Amino acid sequence: MTGPGADPAAEPAPGPAAGAGAPVLAVDIGGTKLAAALVEPGGRIAAYDRAATPGGPDLDAEGLWRALEVLLGKLVAGAGDPALAGVGVGCGGPMTWPAAEVSPLNIPVWRDGFPLRARLRARYPGLPVRIHNDAICVAVGEHWLGAGRGRDNVLGMVVSTGVGGGLILGGRLVNGASGNAGHIGHVVVDPGGPPCACGGRGCLEAVARGPGLVAWAREQGWRRESADATGVELAADARGGHPVAVAALRRAGRALGVAIASATHLCDLEVAAIGGGVSQTGELLFEPLEEAFREHARMEFARRVRIVPAGLGQTAGLVGAAALVFAQDRYWSAG
Repeated sequence: MTGPGADPAAEPAPGPAAGAGAPVLAVDIGGTKLAAALVEPGGRIAAYDRAATPGGPDLDAEGLWRALEVLLGKLVAGAGDPALAGVGVGCGGPMTWPAAEVSPLNIPVWRDGFPLRARLRARYPGLPVRIHNDAICVAVGEHWLGAGRGRDNVLGMVVSTGVGGGLILGGRLVNGASGNAGHIGHVVVDPGGPPCACGGRGCLEAVARGPGLVAWAREQGWRRESADATGVELAADARGGHPVAVAALRRAGRALGVAIASATHLCDLEVAAIGGGVSQTGELLFEPLEEAFREHARMEFARRVRIVPAGLGQTAGLVGAAALVFAQDRYWSAG
């Protein structure tokens, strides 16, 4: 079966020559970090490495690709060059799918479209290469082995440099017409809110993403003279009781609660699992999130949903990327 943007070339099945226990090379590409792992068929991470996503005025699309190649080569060589069952990737979106010409909003040098799947197929010939939105991979990972395991209707989310999501409904990944279903980061939570990189205004991502939190807090006087203030510092100050830092996380949490309430009414969810760096702030984010959710989720069926941190933590996207290969009957419907 194929979808919009599908490649004409048929893809091989998960590498039988590699043996039943062969790992998948799983990759997570985001605006803050590049991460890679060798994931075994049961979901265990056998090897892991990461690097900061490069930036700067001299970086171009090929420079970012070379940095990714170095990370993958180092990981696989360090594990003794094992035979692989396939390659699974989560990357920031949007993208054409399943061809995976990616145009991540938070990776400027690839914004014009980068042929990621074609490049990885050339680097790993004869193996299935499966790429989806990074937040969709979080949803898949959480449904396969994490907080949504055993449930059929799950929203998985990433709240980090960007905000994204993926939907499992009826026990299967929902792709949508273009492969971008579940993109909750661009649900409007405040029509008069800040401009978003997508061109809209008041999107959840514009309010709740890490760099947006820092920008808002600095406008309110938090570390105003520190041009390189970070989300990590904001979270630390919030834990220390700094009123502006606390208010920034409360603002983000309430926006998330409003968006999840809308998604729950639309999709009749059982679990919403939230991962990503911003989610690591714990109750500073989750308490206002739950408060706003309960205010807006008034239908009885919606109030039954559980909103929880990602059970797999920061590895959810990598595990989900591997599941695109290992559990293709539920999570991969394209060529």
